[in-house]
Amino acid sequence: MAVTGAEAVVDLAAMGEEFARHPHRVYAELRAKGPVHRVHMPEGADAWLVVGYDEVRAALNDPRLTKDWARAASDISLIRASAGPNMLVLDAPDHTRLRRLVAKEFTPRRVEAMAPRVQQMTDELLDAMLAAPGRRADLVEALSFPLPMGVICDLLGVPTLDRAAFRHWSNVSIGAGPAEEKMVVAREVTAYLNELIAAKREQPGDDLMSGLISAADEDGDRLSPEELLGTAWLLLVAGHETTVNLISNGVLALLRHPEQLAALRADPGLLDNAVEEMLRYDGPLETPTYRFTTEPLEIGGTSIPGGGELVLPVLADADRDPARFPDAGRFDIRRDARGHVAFGHGIHYCLGAPLARLEARIAVRSLLERCPELALDTHPDALTWREGLLIRGPHRLPIRF
Repeated sequence: MAVTGAEAVVDLAAMGEEFARHPHRVYAELRAKGPVHRVHMPEGADAWLVVGYDEVRAALNDPRLTKDWARAASDISLIRASAGPNMLVLDAPDHTRLRRLVAKEFTPRRVEAMAPRVQQMTDELLDAMLAAPGRRADLVEALSFPLPMGVICDLLGVPTLDRAAFRHWSNVSIGAGPAEEKMVVAREVTAYLNELIAAKREQPGDDLMSGLISAADEDGDRLSPEELLGTAWLLLVAGHETTVNLISNGVLALLRHPEQLAALRADPGLLDNAVEEMLRYDGPLETPTYRFTTEPLEIGGTSIPGGGELVLPVLADADRDPARFPDAGRFDIRRDARGHVAFGHGIHYCLGAPLARLEARIAVRSLLERCPELALDTHPDALTWREGLLIRGPHRLPIRF
């Protein structure tokens, strides 16, 4: 583990692909030394990394940590990818107000009503995958990516969108690439979303975007044009990524643990619990979006300065902490995985979690039913992983069936 400088900064960026492939090992080593560490991120900035279940949950709920980028220290060399104000970059009461307005439209009933359409999309994607020659495919390209993308586009009432452009926007926005590239993408996404919102104002439909445009609470409060733009970005670009990597990571975990795969095939009733274990064992978010200190605070005996210091609670490590989940490094679809923080904790708990779970259940069940000989078509160490500390998932997942 590379450590540089007098302050013992752990250089995660210098670890390169090895860290991207095996971050849990690094986090476990850090956790054994203490809950808080100064690190240099692959994204290029320095941060205070928080590991361990109790400390992570406490940090996620600490009012002294703000989501407001205006409070970030001036020397933090990161670019905010969002196209406008949204729930991920706001604190209460602004966050509470926005979440209330969005939740008014993004209801559990609307999510459950999408199940037949999600099943239809899944069946069509699997039809195409199974019809391809060679009985081999990249699961990310064939299912994990196009399914959530299609669902979000349906939900928002977005016309057919160029998949290559969409994927590029998303990968750059939340990746560890250069700031200049992120700024170009932010302009492209903003222009696209402005056109979409304008079209929905002219011709509203029975979709979430039209609902958000017209949504008002009992006091007549509505989303401002800037808030609409930011919320559309959150749902369209950020909203699908969780499900993409939940499906990929979950299927990979099953394929790497054949006894668990066999147990799920033998008892499909384990599926709901299996999805929760997939989230715990190798969830799609390694860390949440950024938090900054508004005043000095102490976590696990370590003092963190105020003044906008970047603090990153590691969701991936909290869910592998043996103090909370015995034998935490073991993938076990019968485990009681309740209490995991794969979707966050506190007021910023992921509003889209029910939809992600729905898509994962349908995708995994359908894949296993239609591919009785499903197997990984490469050595696990040959997989390449998403760069950066935000998203956890492979670029490609070669399978044979």
